[in-house]
Amino acid sequence: MSLLEENQSTDLEKMVGLSRRGFISAGALCGAAMFLGGNLLSRSVLAASVSAGNSRLLGFDSIPAATTDTISLPKGYKSSVLISWGQPLQKNGPAFDPSGNGTAAAQEVQFGDNNDGMSLFEFPGEKNRALMAINNEYTNYRYLYPHGGMPQSAEDVRKALACEGVSVIEVQRKNGQWQFVQGSRYNRRIHGNSPLRISGPAAGHELMKTSADKHGKKVLGTFQNCANGKTPWGTYLTCEENFTDCFGSSNAQQQFDPAQKRYGVSAASREINWHPFDPRFDMAKNPNELNRHGWVVEIDPFDPQSTPVKRTALGRFKHENAALAETDDGRAVVYMGDDERGEFIYKFVSRDKINHRNAKANRDILDHGTLYVAKFDAGDGNPDHPKGQGQWIELTHGKNGIDASSGFADQAEVLIHARLAASVVGATRMDRPEWIVVSPKDGQVYCTLTNNAKRGEDGQPVGGPNPREKNVYGQILRWRTDRDDHASKTFAWDLFVVAGNPGVHAGTPKGGSSNITPQNMFNSPDGLGFDKAGRLWILTDGDSSNAGDFAGMGNNQMLCADPATGEIRRFMVGPIGCEVTGISFSPDQKTLFVGIQHPGENGGSTFPEHLPNGKPRSSVMAITREDGGIVGA
Repeated sequence: MSLLEENQSTDLEKMVGLSRRGFISAGALCGAAMFLGGNLLSRSVLAASVSAGNSRLLGFDSIPAATTDTISLPKGYKSSVLISWGQPLQKNGPAFDPSGNGTAAAQEVQFGDNNDGMSLFEFPGEKNRALMAINNEYTNYRYLYPHGGMPQSAEDVRKALACEGVSVIEVQRKNGQWQFVQGSRYNRRIHGNSPLRISGPAAGHELMKTSADKHGKKVLGTFQNCANGKTPWGTYLTCEENFTDCFGSSNAQQQFDPAQKRYGVSAASREINWHPFDPRFDMAKNPNELNRHGWVVEIDPFDPQSTPVKRTALGRFKHENAALAETDDGRAVVYMGDDERGEFIYKFVSRDKINHRNAKANRDILDHGTLYVAKFDAGDGNPDHPKGQGQWIELTHGKNGIDASSGFADQAEVLIHARLAASVVGATRMDRPEWIVVSPKDGQVYCTLTNNAKRGEDGQPVGGPNPREKNVYGQILRWRTDRDDHASKTFAWDLFVVAGNPGVHAGTPKGGSSNITPQNMFNSPDGLGFDKAGRLWILTDGDSSNAGDFAGMGNNQMLCADPATGEIRRFMVGPIGCEVTGISFSPDQKTLFVGIQHPGENGGSTFPEHLPNGKPRSSVMAITREDGGIVGA
């Protein structure tokens, strides 16, 4: 901790009479003026200091909301496009075809669509050269095909699959600006038809076998890749999220078992429509194919010939991201959220210790360990500052009621049907847990709970870390593990911020916590990222109608928070119809990379090229200060 941060914490501790070591820090009090059981918090004197903008960590002025088809930034900042959907990865590759007539084969060697989570990997000993692994979550049919509708052929399906997965690219800094290196031998696509390997306890299980893979250890494709993780041993974790949307059935009357229903599969598919043209996605023909997706996939970006691996020990659900931490005794920890209303937060703890001297020795460390799920209490009942305790419950066959009597024949089935196992042990149903990040300063863990219109019904009670019914705005949960050891099975929690609209709903729970003002309000926090200084960056994927409950919020945005004071300032606003998602930093913290996903999702955008009648393209942006300084400082 720097002297500046120490002085800042000490001053706040004097105000609230708490030790810096204690869980409920001054930042928690300041940043978590929130609600429990629907009661509105009073706005404290401490909250007034937040509104006054006294953070010494945030070195820029908050910008207003915007509805333009551009990137809006604070004074003194600029942005440039690093790479956009359809850009060829090799010098002789096919160029992007805005007509939509480009082939599937072309898309397989072009940058994928709808980029999401990403990580930057430095070349050892080189300051101006790096690799980036970037998720490509899904594709927009209105822009992908000339007909602008659902897939109409096997070629259409192959092209859609080629849009998704992961893009690995090399970047270099020239004249102070990071640029994509077309033609690098490291550039590659891992898409929906790429061969992958299955490892861990579920590999080879009967539920993983298909007619095309009788051994259950090889699979084609990774798709619906949402967010990500970066391991200490230099590999990339990509997370498969809404995979069930890709499956349907040629039998419209097909009956699905409880596990299939719990994961959301339907005969009609969900606006994807691959199954009529690719039998792999037809539940009537290949029901086990569903089980082979919904995993965390590990990729070595420095070995273009390597085969990505689906790590089944981490459990199968709609993964948002994977946040890495380390236990006091040196084992790997992966925190994960299941992004669906009423689903859970998980963590995996490896059996073996991380070998920091030999990266290859960690090659299979994520195949052996223990999966846990979180259970939160209802909080202390204090309407001015709800806080509480939680525990991690082990999801191991033969423990906590998880056995044959509850429907699990072995550990592989526990992992394949992780949602069902988590329900057996009574885990807490959450408001759509999305990104999770670990503070580089104090090890506290933050998780976006993006929204949940069904909170208060469907067996999802109001209370604890989910304090509002019909939650359309979302909140950010924070917890600190006991003894500050990520191996601990207990923790204390609070809410860092409760999003809301004080302009429309002043004096009600929908107005948000005390660190939400008309100048920084937002909805549906989604992405999260820490920089080295400990600034928390918040990215949104919410309602950008700028009307009704969302009046005055403008387009989706990126904000920056000081965890010690709770102050939040708006840093960037994206173009029309986009989600702002995916964040990474250059090693010197002077460039912030951020994703602009699906601009013009429902029309109205020509970002980023702004050509007459142009087609919007998801892009990775590079943001820098005009004076070459550290972003956010």
